[in-house]
Amino acid sequence: MLHNHKIRCVIIDDEPLAREILKQHIAGVEALELAGTCSNAVEAVSFLNEHSVDLLFLDIQMPQLSGTDFIRTLKNPPKVIFTTAYRKYAVEGFELDAVDYMLKPISFQRFLKAVNKVLQLKNNNEQLPQPKEAPAEISSSFLYFRAERKMVKIFLRDILFIESLKSYIKIVTVDKTIITKYVLSSVEEMLPGNEFIRIHKSYIVGIDKIDSYNNHSVQVAKRELPIGRLYKYNVEKVLNASSAK
Repeated sequence: MLHNHKIRCVIIDDEPLAREILKQHIAGVEALELAGTCSNAVEAVSFLNEHSVDLLFLDIQMPQLSGTDFIRTLKNPPKVIFTTAYRKYAVEGFELDAVDYMLKPISFQRFLKAVNKVLQLKNNNEQLPQPKEAPAEISSSFLYFRAERKMVKIFLRDILFIESLKSYIKIVTVDKTIITKYVLSSVEEMLPGNEFIRIHKSYIVGIDKIDSYNNHSVQVAKRELPIGRLYKYNVEKVLNASSAK
């Protein structure tokens, strides 16, 4: 079970450099707490017997016992993010209900994308203690982004639009604006498709934040944002469907 505060995580990897990179990434996310590191699955068994852990960053190819075989030995395993240099293990990893699967070398941007998935699961579990209830509303969903040397929580309900600035993005919300090193297409994958729409190669907007639109642009909080030619058909289809409800 995930704690109500920080997510306690463990790195299990036989490569010292890989462990060090993950340690640095974890240190950069306020929501994470590094509980320990293990160089193989045997060490990990002893560690998990003695410590409460929410999340494993688990290498797949290790001596003695692979990461996937190790998970199969656990009765109630924590959440798992697999790490590996080999894409061929992806299917097996997801069959074991892994939260994500990261290919080495792991950039901080890719790491943060995986961690955001865990944070979403944690948030949904806190909002929905009974599985038969409806899915969590977007008003309780959030993502973390690095800005000004700290991790900033952004509630999805507050996002007006996101603008691409080449290798950075600008996230404009109802009460603040942050700039962070990210690719717009990566953020698009993390946003619920029924609440956000890509209107241009450089813009994603919150559908319910659109005040008006025409064939060429949408207006969001007094800002006129262009509709790209390649996105025009889908934008009109989505917005026409929304207005018909």
